[in-house]
Amino acid sequence: MANDEGNIFPDTLSNVNIEWVPLTLTLVEYPKGDIFGKFLALISLAPFGIGCGFVALILFRRDLHTITFFLGTIASEILNYILKHIICEARPLRRDGVHVEYGMPSSHAQFVWFFATYVIYFVYIRLQHMNNNTIIQSLSKFLIIFSSLSMAVLVSISRIYLEYHSVSQVLYGALLGIIFATFWFALTYLILAPLFPQVVTWRISELLLLRDTTLIPNVLWFEYTNTRSEVRARRKKLVSMKSQ
Repeated sequence: MANDEGNIFPDTLSNVNIEWVPLTLTLVEYPKGDIFGKFLALISLAPFGIGCGFVALILFRRDLHTITFFLGTIASEILNYILKHIICEARPLRRDGVHVEYGMPSSHAQFVWFFATYVIYFVYIRLQHMNNNTIIQSLSKFLIIFSSLSMAVLVSISRIYLEYHSVSQVLYGALLGIIFATFWFALTYLILAPLFPQVVTWRISELLLLRDTTLIPNVLWFEYTNTRSEVRARRKKLVSMKSQ
């Protein structure tokens, strides 16, 4: 019940000296008035945007390769957490709420370089265009790789510029991300992907609508052409029904 002041919480809670701490997962500080620092602070949130993108893709596409890619990022983060608590190297700048967290290796750098490296392997090995247009093929590959590498570089710079990590912490994080992405892509491409056709036949896979697109050379082109063909077929069917 509410007290005389309309407070629905017990009076004892309001009298206790509670220490509030920020959720450091998303908290990013930058020097006041520093426009470049603010830009880098925003860029450093890229891993969270990528994580949300993974969730959206998994929910709406249900592709086993996408799920495996996402599991790789989680495994990379677990490895980073373990290494941080083994090495126990402090961050370069003490901050209230985050000074108790270790900095070696940088989890942001490891995440973005894992993502960028995996994307590069995916583009050159997995993503192949079937429209025989080498100009569009080369341009699309360049844009995908350039944007991934640019994001990785900017996020790495932001962690140093904003003094969340030292140069060595970021470099080791990036190196670890590249190595782990190479390992995870090889594991997926050589061992896991050949098992996907069997996995999609499982009852639980059918219930979850999981699918395997490994044998499709270019998923984007395949989905585009099939959607276009389906729309044309349905349009013709509607026209024929109206004409009757």
